[in-house]
Amino acid sequence: MKHLTKPRRAIHFMVLAFLMTLTSPVVAQDFEKGLAAAQAGDYATALQEWTPLAQAGDADAQFNLGLMYRKGDGVNQSHEEAKRWFLLAAEKGHASSLHYLGRMYLEGDGVTQSYQEAKKWFLLAAEKGHVQALNNIGIMYERCNGVIQSSQKAIKWFLLAAQKGDVTGQYNLGRSYSDGQGVPKDYKEAMKWYRLAAEQGMPQAQYQLARMYGNGDGVRPDLETAYMWAYIASNRDGEAFAPAAEVLTLLDKEMTNAEIAQGTLWARECMSSGYTKCGY
Repeated sequence: MKHLTKPRRAIHFMVLAFLMTLTSPVVAQDFEKGLAAAQAGDYATALQEWTPLAQAGDADAQFNLGLMYRKGDGVNQSHEEAKRWFLLAAEKGHASSLHYLGRMYLEGDGVTQSYQEAKKWFLLAAEKGHVQALNNIGIMYERCNGVIQSSQKAIKWFLLAAQKGDVTGQYNLGRSYSDGQGVPKDYKEAMKWYRLAAEQGMPQAQYQLARMYGNGDGVRPDLETAYMWAYIASNRDGEAFAPAAEVLTLLDKEMTNAEIAQGTLWARECMSSGYTKCGY
């Protein structure tokens, strides 16, 4: 552009700036179009929309391409390609990409399993506030995966995840208090964390609440409330949680028809209210 005079050069850059303001919403729309397509199962369109964005350096698009290659959604499954896209997004500090790299190394998913590498990526993701990474570090300490087993350190990471609303962290914290792992056994504290996870729709936590109310662990025995949580856990869009169904069978033998009807009513109210009205 050396041949441009100063006034013409200024006009030229003003035009470029104007064109950039016109194209930025289109880029955003392309990403959303790809997202809508992927959610509808149209992976060909998602790939078409996301690939140019990913190649241009968009971290969200790079992460989504990584997921597609990891799962084989609309593309030939390739852990190598998944890792490549995750790494590109991770270089930009993309928290979910950092977390998925940790998962790949933890599980040996397309890479040589390495607990050290897994922990490294989980820690980087945790620094970005990724709650599942916090929980996964806790699990590594609990299961002695590449680190010295420490229930106390596991509790620390579970608590960090749980306080940020991570349902798995809440469940694991409830389990720790229920079993007395890393903390003194405390059924009331266990119930608090189980309830938070249950109200996010986690069937394992709902099942644990059913057991605790049925057995009177930390609370007065309450078969109707136990039935409510067991009913909810065993009626999840056709995906019944088998242990909860077993609890229902046991409760059916101990409860009157009126008590069962009450527990069922509470369960339906609880589910229809989005877990805001759950019989207590």
